[in-house]
Amino acid sequence: MALSAFQQDDSPHQWATWENVMEGHGSRWRMVRGSLLRHLCLAALALPGVAPALAQAQAVAPTAATTSGTVPSLANPALERRITELLGRMSIAHKVAQLVEPDIGAITPDDMRRYRFGTILNGGNSGPGGNDKALAPAWLALADAMYRAGTEPLPDGEPVIPPFWGTDAVHGHNNIIGATLFPHNVALGAARDPDLVRRIGAATAVEIATTGIDWAFAPTLAVVTDTRWGRSYEGYSEDPDIVTALGVAEVEGLQGIPGTPTFLDQHHVLASIKHFLADGGTGGVDQGDTRGDLNTIIATHGKAYGPAIRAGAQTVMASFSGINGEKMHGNRALLTGLLREKLGFDGLLVGDWNAHGQVPGCSNTDCPKSLLAGLDVFMVPNDWRGLYDTLLRQVNDGTIPLTRLDEAVGRILRVKLRDGLFDKPAPAARELAGHWDQLGSPAHRALAREAVAKSLVLLKNDGVLPIRASAHIAIAGRAADQIAQSAGGWTITWQGGGDLTNREFPGATSIQAGLVAAMQAGGGSATPTIDGTFTAKPDAAIVVFGEQPYAEFVGDRPDHALHDEEGLALLRKFKAAHVPTVAVLLSGRPLWMNRELATADAFVAAWLPGSEGAGLADVLIGDAKGKPRQDFTGRLGFRWPALCDTNQKALFPLGFGGSYAHRPAPLPMLDQTCAALTASAAGTVEIFHKRLAGGVEAAIREGTEEVPLHGFVGTGPHDALRVLGFDYAAQEDARQLIWKSAAELRFTWPVAANPTKGSGPAEIVLRYTIDQAPHGKVVLRGDCADCGTGVDLVPTLTAAAGRGWQNVRIPLACLGGNTSGGMSLAVDGPLEMKIATIELRPGGQAGSCTGPQ
Repeated sequence: MALSAFQQDDSPHQWATWENVMEGHGSRWRMVRGSLLRHLCLAALALPGVAPALAQAQAVAPTAATTSGTVPSLANPALERRITELLGRMSIAHKVAQLVEPDIGAITPDDMRRYRFGTILNGGNSGPGGNDKALAPAWLALADAMYRAGTEPLPDGEPVIPPFWGTDAVHGHNNIIGATLFPHNVALGAARDPDLVRRIGAATAVEIATTGIDWAFAPTLAVVTDTRWGRSYEGYSEDPDIVTALGVAEVEGLQGIPGTPTFLDQHHVLASIKHFLADGGTGGVDQGDTRGDLNTIIATHGKAYGPAIRAGAQTVMASFSGINGEKMHGNRALLTGLLREKLGFDGLLVGDWNAHGQVPGCSNTDCPKSLLAGLDVFMVPNDWRGLYDTLLRQVNDGTIPLTRLDEAVGRILRVKLRDGLFDKPAPAARELAGHWDQLGSPAHRALAREAVAKSLVLLKNDGVLPIRASAHIAIAGRAADQIAQSAGGWTITWQGGGDLTNREFPGATSIQAGLVAAMQAGGGSATPTIDGTFTAKPDAAIVVFGEQPYAEFVGDRPDHALHDEEGLALLRKFKAAHVPTVAVLLSGRPLWMNRELATADAFVAAWLPGSEGAGLADVLIGDAKGKPRQDFTGRLGFRWPALCDTNQKALFPLGFGGSYAHRPAPLPMLDQTCAALTASAAGTVEIFHKRLAGGVEAAIREGTEEVPLHGFVGTGPHDALRVLGFDYAAQEDARQLIWKSAAELRFTWPVAANPTKGSGPAEIVLRYTIDQAPHGKVVLRGDCADCGTGVDLVPTLTAAAGRGWQNVRIPLACLGGNTSGGMSLAVDGPLEMKIATIELRPGGQAGSCTGPQ
């Protein structure tokens, strides 16, 4: 059928005194490095107002203690003289280049040689040669090439300023195949062990150094107040004291201790405390707005920054989010007034991915307001050339004063000098470069395994745990043997998951493999069974299930429910067979689990444990007689929701966690109803908007082979179709579809997602753009056996080519048959197009689907 009746259009879719704030924390404050650090934090946080908007706040006269943030051991007059001397010899063009941070996917060594960028980064989906799965030697080679290009001699005796490279190493050197993947911060917050976190930071630094990279965009100091936020797992806790203690420890691990010979030596890397300020208070909305009394906001969300700066943190990353309607990337009162003048931070303040472009009046290529507010480095991955030209013009015409330019560049130079960058050799010649025995080393994997065991939280145990190592058990659930799901987002790729298989994790151990090994060592056995079927009745079953990987806004949710019911079905299946069960939940946050908790005999929150799944077996499996080998010590860093739709009631409080020594009390009768899982689907359903909706699955089919697309990113089995992230209104909130040859993109969703449930007309609304007309067939059809030939989209796409973003409305009836469960887009290629949203809407036209072929 040809498309004729479908409509197409262009429609877009004060702060006051702080003494009282610090009172009443009791013993928890002892975690924050003792009374000395408490004194320093209090001094740093007893702050006066610094902006007219805060004029009504009660002022406190500043003292040297409140305005000097330089760690005493880092004070260096000779270094400051060197900064002044370098600034006096640098050209304006090269000073401006210090402010611009492009992505490695958008520049070449020739660009570095010409412009002399001060810093570069790799985004979550960037890699050497455009390959985010490139092996470690390729990363080191690129780091070396970029450094050498950026340090070639300049004419006229101008000083050469070495560049450095930043990476999102948020749970180990997580972009690199073969690296140790530590549990995410949500798990480390449950472990509550600053020494453990410090050792993890040090191990991560070593693995980063093997690839010649200089800078980790970590740790996250978010105090997460609503775990529906997709970045919740990057935060340690909702408790500011826990965040402070563990954030300080990670800074010390990554960088070393100021005043010691190892501080920022070649075995350590720069840390970046982020995201300043209040990124965790936006009500579960990524890049949102934190609202309320400013004193309270700073007391809660700013508490960790003073101690982390005192611990020597050299870089801070500004938040995408805003406070009371003002975006942080343009907030001078907080970026300069609080961070600089009151907390005394004298290092480098870097922006987040194009976040300056969200400041009112700004774009990705034009935002002097951010620099004037206090930003030093613009993270501008792809639009770097336009921003560079604009900044250079604005410096020359006086929009940006030379004094502000020199101030920002001076801060960048200060960090580079403290880091020893001028004295270090090129990346490939550094002490740890190419020491691949350090990447995923046995010692680091043992440390990660220790962290997994310490982070597990026991919520229920009716006596099934620990399991006798001499028993026969079943291991059920798809997640049990999927290391990518255990690792979560920010794992090799930005969103994690997708087409990652266990082959991309050499040296790692899945949860299933760890359990099998433990049982065999104890004389028992463990039989994997994905769907819960068995021949011989097991003594117990361990069911592993949970969230699919996600990062940032893709993980934002409107509720606390787990919409994937695989785990619940397995638990019920074993219960019906009278097999005792242990539920193991993999998640980046607490979730509403009332049904699973009521069904399972034991329940363990395992968070996102990473690459060393054997850490679960260390705690769950006892000896041959059933005595514990290691007890549970993890405690909740977040309240556990009793309701699926709000955080207003906690089933388990902050700090809850059972053990073998102190078994959790029996649970009361739990309410197992959840409106989010049972509500009528009437109304518009967003199949894809920034992420796939709950219950929606995507896959690529090439011939008879099919690959699922967790996170709606990935490559077909033979590379005929690639689905990539694309920036539409935010970072990678849309998708780019690239067909090289014949392949089919399939979507399936619950039948209940049909907005009319068969009672009336409905339509599919697709927002897309295409530059060139198709070269072959493009057919949209229902995902069912009786859906017929589908609809020919070639006329529509041909008419839309080169016209920018369009909306196309397709009556659901035109796809034929029972289309309420999914659809597919079949292309015999080649073809490129971008998709921003896919919606199911009630109403629309039910008219003719015939027309010109």
